[in-house]
Amino acid sequence: MSLSSHLEQLKKKHSTLSEKVEAAQRSPGIDDLHVADLKKEKLRLKQEITRLSS
Repeated sequence: MSLSSHLEQLKKKHSTLSEKVEAAQRSPGIDDLHVADLKKEKLRLKQEITRLSS
């Protein structure tokens, strides 16, 4: 897998996680721990994207 395709894949995952976080925050009764885990994973992906882009 080339670096550019790997970056695109990471960006898609980041975008999907972003949508999941937004949906979870709008839903009543969603576990805050679950939302926090999604945000941590989203941040990890963002850091990886930034690292690979440099």
